[in-house]
Amino acid sequence: MGFTTFGLSDQVLQGVHASGYTVPTPIQALALRPATEGRDIVGSAQTGTGKTAAFVLPMLHRLSANNGSPERHMHPRALVLTPTRELAQQVQDAVTTYGKFLDLRTGSIYGGVGMQGQIKMLRRGVDIIIATPGRLLDHMQHKTIDLKHIQVFVLDEADRMLGMGFIDDVRKIVARVPKERQTMLFSATTSPDVTSLASQILRNPHSVDAGHHHKPVATITQSFYMTPTSSKMDLLHHVLKSEKLESVLIFSRTKRGADKISQRLERSGINSTAIHSNRTQPQRMKALEGFRQGKYRVLVATDIAARGIDVDGISHVINYDIPRDAEDYLHRIGRTGRAGASGDAITFVSGEDRDALRRIEKFTGKRCNVEAYPGFKPPERSTAPERSAAPERRAAPERAHTPSVHKHKKKSGYGNFGSHSSGKRHGGKKPFAFGKKKKPFKRMESFSSDAKSWSNN
Repeated sequence: MGFTTFGLSDQVLQGVHASGYTVPTPIQALALRPATEGRDIVGSAQTGTGKTAAFVLPMLHRLSANNGSPERHMHPRALVLTPTRELAQQVQDAVTTYGKFLDLRTGSIYGGVGMQGQIKMLRRGVDIIIATPGRLLDHMQHKTIDLKHIQVFVLDEADRMLGMGFIDDVRKIVARVPKERQTMLFSATTSPDVTSLASQILRNPHSVDAGHHHKPVATITQSFYMTPTSSKMDLLHHVLKSEKLESVLIFSRTKRGADKISQRLERSGINSTAIHSNRTQPQRMKALEGFRQGKYRVLVATDIAARGIDVDGISHVINYDIPRDAEDYLHRIGRTGRAGASGDAITFVSGEDRDALRRIEKFTGKRCNVEAYPGFKPPERSTAPERSAAPERRAAPERAHTPSVHKHKKKSGYGNFGSHSSGKRHGGKKPFAFGKKKKPFKRMESFSSDAKSWSNN
């Protein structure tokens, strides 16, 4: 079955064929016909299965009906809401690709860059706006955007948007778009929160569900390798140097950890860069484009920044830090093995990751076989604690909104407790000694998610 069976306009079909696509993915095959007919859509499918085209093509089809109208470009007629800047840019690229034979203007508005350029773009006129919630609300408050003419409203990656705390922002935006509109909501998972939101903003929606959302794409090979936390960087170097990994996406749990991993790889001669929310938008775009073009062999990312990374040919995903959320595990490894291609996902598992590993097993319904990486032995360490490349306890996980917090040190009311050599204040006894005796390092040989601890066999 080709794209000609869904009722799309000739100009849209030209854009699809020019992009090289001939066969629709399952989510596209289910969603395109009702969406092209103007139905509200609730679409659910795994990451990397073509959800973007499932709403972009019907949106372009609807706008193409007024392609010759003198009122085009005057006001935004379609709005796509995304949780991250990278995803906004990805959607804009898709609109530009599929709509190359249409006289439509597209623009993105998101944070991390100045508003003046976006205001000028809006004043020149635009038909399709792709936006993140926070920056769109900024424009709404400054009255630099008019949403009264929106005909198509899309919520992309709704589950991630709600998980990042954007629910109130979404409701404010929905209240400002016309009630008479076509609404499409797409998500990788159908949580109760997503279902509740859909019931509030969609009218008699047509639901489409493509695939098992708790199971990874069949073309992805998953491997789990044991390692002490202190030896993760050693194992990462071993993996990158012993195998031919051409395009590697590494996940860190924290922004600080992502920077440290990238810096240590650079020092060892491996071209690498990092992407996370603390980097400016130009820096993020430069890093992503450099990775896409092969300038960087490795891209280190956090979960929030990685939403929207759509790079063809990612051969391997490495979970340097195992995610706490089992759904994030599926989103991570879904960056490889896209559109039917094969891919490999490697996860480093330390002793403290036992609970997280069990959550992944429960979520996917499949046992994770953890084994030693062939040919790798963790180096012997001294008894003194060594800083990890991605310190998990000291660095806070990345959040969608990071408020400024000022910490004030409090003076202890005990003075120089324990500093008197005579010991008279304590009844002649030695002052209490704080701290624990250090235990010698034990090399970890094997691990099972059912076991209570590491074992030395």
